[in-house]
Amino acid sequence: MKKTIKIGTRASLLAVTQSTWVGNRIEEQYPGTTVELVRITTKGDKILDVPLAKVGGKGLFVKEIEDALLDGRVDLAVHSMKDVPTELPPALHVAIVPEREVPVDAFISTRYGSIDELPAGAVIGTSSLRRKAQLAALRPDLAIRDLRGNLDTRLRKLEEGQYDAIILAAAGLNRLGMQARITSLFDPARMLPAIGQGALGIELRRDDSELLAGLQFLHHPATATAVAAERAFLFRLEGGCQVPIGAHATLAGATVSLTGLIARVDGSEILRQEMSAAADQAAELGTRLADDLLGRGGRAILDEVYQAENR
Repeated sequence: MKKTIKIGTRASLLAVTQSTWVGNRIEEQYPGTTVELVRITTKGDKILDVPLAKVGGKGLFVKEIEDALLDGRVDLAVHSMKDVPTELPPALHVAIVPEREVPVDAFISTRYGSIDELPAGAVIGTSSLRRKAQLAALRPDLAIRDLRGNLDTRLRKLEEGQYDAIILAAAGLNRLGMQARITSLFDPARMLPAIGQGALGIELRRDDSELLAGLQFLHHPATATAVAAERAFLFRLEGGCQVPIGAHATLAGATVSLTGLIARVDGSEILRQEMSAAADQAAELGTRLADDLLGRGGRAILDEVYQAENR
């Protein structure tokens, strides 16, 4: 292992915490190696006053970091897998996937214990179309409002009374040691997570075989299999943060099970299906499930979403 490794990361507290965790594991594994974090501001970090669905484009939180990886300013990048597009620059690959944190969404409120306890008309905040669609189906009587900003900003807005409740990924709160802020967790049966939620991805240059070999100790095959199924589903749907889709895969022995969802933004129609396959067929499973949902009306839903974006 080389003496100095530079990790490209977003500058947010969560991203730095995740990258620091990876860096610490590397330094523990290779005592003679020093890891440096290179903080990079991405387009998604700069645009905080517009809902993500309206910003458009893929790779909002990774492109600038990938540029640094391609030109050699950094040796590897640590991403939240839910932010990583399914199509990467040809010279790069997400080669290492550490063990996943809990993938579910967290309900956070200072007054109410769960979504079921919210009174009619209560204001709930999220920036995710996936969450908005499922919330609208679960509780059409709630007022769903956009919520942007880093984790501290979102929690502050809740405490200031701008929202009665907010929804965040439980993984981020856990990684920051903020588990106590979680009021309750959503079962995936009620709120299907985002593709790759709770998982990290380590992106490398394809020609850096030495670093790839040296980081294998961080790779978690079961997580990689589940994420591969979810991302194949996403790839087939050509989706991003602009469309209300979700997927969650689990591994039991040699079998991977995948649940996928395509929804109308207003929650008036939600298509959901589960399929299973052998673990070594994870990617094929994701494609097959996507095709099934597209054929059951998902194509019409996605076409409407994309047409609305282009108006």
